[in-house]
Amino acid sequence: MRDILPSMAGAPERIRAAGVPRDPGPVGFRSSRGEAGRSVPFRVALLQGLAPDGGLYLPESIPPLPERWHSIESFPDLATELLGGWLEEPTGDELARLIADALDFPVPLVELSEDRYVVELFHGPTLSFKDFGARTMARLMNRYLEGRGERLTILVATSGDTGSAVADGFSGLDNLRVVLLYPKGMVSEVQERQLIAERPNLTSLRVRGTFDDCQRLVKGAFVDPALEGVPLSSANSINVGRLLPQQCYYVWAVAELVRSTGSDREPLVAVPSGNLGNLTAGLLAAAAGLPVNRFLAAHNANDFFPRFLAGAAQAYRFGETVRTISNAMDVGSPSNFERLDRLFGVSMTERISATSVSDQATRERMRATFEEDGYIACPHTAVGFEAVERYRAGTGDRRPALVLATAHPAKFPDVVAQATGVSAPSSELLERLRDAPQRVQEIEAEASSLRQVLLDGQR
Repeated sequence: MRDILPSMAGAPERIRAAGVPRDPGPVGFRSSRGEAGRSVPFRVALLQGLAPDGGLYLPESIPPLPERWHSIESFPDLATELLGGWLEEPTGDELARLIADALDFPVPLVELSEDRYVVELFHGPTLSFKDFGARTMARLMNRYLEGRGERLTILVATSGDTGSAVADGFSGLDNLRVVLLYPKGMVSEVQERQLIAERPNLTSLRVRGTFDDCQRLVKGAFVDPALEGVPLSSANSINVGRLLPQQCYYVWAVAELVRSTGSDREPLVAVPSGNLGNLTAGLLAAAAGLPVNRFLAAHNANDFFPRFLAGAAQAYRFGETVRTISNAMDVGSPSNFERLDRLFGVSMTERISATSVSDQATRERMRATFEEDGYIACPHTAVGFEAVERYRAGTGDRRPALVLATAHPAKFPDVVAQATGVSAPSSELLERLRDAPQRVQEIEAEASSLRQVLLDGQR
């Protein structure tokens, strides 16, 4: 399946020519680590997280966008129609109620100068774009487990925002338990408060290591023979269930751009990138027919993907994780590269440009964005702004640019103050965490440490 989607240019015609079905209907999923093997429905892929061979689940077909995608004026309604093309169940009113409960927050498009637009994805309960996938996944998983008398443990590795989104989104659901792992000393103070706030059915693990260590432990647990009796799944972007809901805000943003400008020019889309799940979701939306001219993968100093696209020597070698001020993107070994490579192969270079942005350049872009537009961006979003400026400077392309704002600036008060000279806007949601009860356990970055936590939880 390496060349399953040779190009998104001219989709759907090119996709149809490649023999990839684009008819509406239930989608099957296969592992990224074998051409053969059993196809499974979405509910199985969602609940398993990883395929039995350790691979990531890939869709066998891409449902086309709803015909009226550009005219649906409610985000939950758009998400319901789009996701309905991927799912066997739930359907109809049941799916609409589930989506309305999961995605009950706004998704504004903010216009700045120079034909730049910010897609604010941080208005959910944990002030991060991760809320879209986590809340939708949680409700679908709980729905699939209802009536089966089963309880699933969700393993999640986080470098910042994923863990809190999963902890909040899954909290209190009867059939689900969450065990989250985060690297000690490598998340912001505000992020850590979100990660260790005491919640029902949550175990927070502070790992003496990096995010890549956390991710390695999570992947290893799925193939650990000693854990065969522990039902496990994942809520990281290695789970395809995270990616499908994230397609929705790409479609919404382009539709809002068309509605607000009356222009049908295909935009650039800048995606702050770490583990490459967000970018993969955007590419799936484009493969379904969303008119995007080019994706700009905006990385910090963790630059494997920019090196790969540039054809650098040794590009296939992942690097050690580098700590930066845009810490949610501090991923030296992005898991979703395997999925991207299998789905899109060499055609990635046709629709993606990538750049690596230093901390100094990130701070300078935060300052410039505030001075020029009065807009306060978090460091991750600023990396996206910088990617737009570099691409325009190098190509002269002045078409509209959408920048995904992936986190609220209030989560990074020190960085914002240093870069802009002003205080980050406050958030009532974060203020509540200051005095909230906390619970955390510190472990070594060893498989045996995580194994013991998981086995103890089954007793």
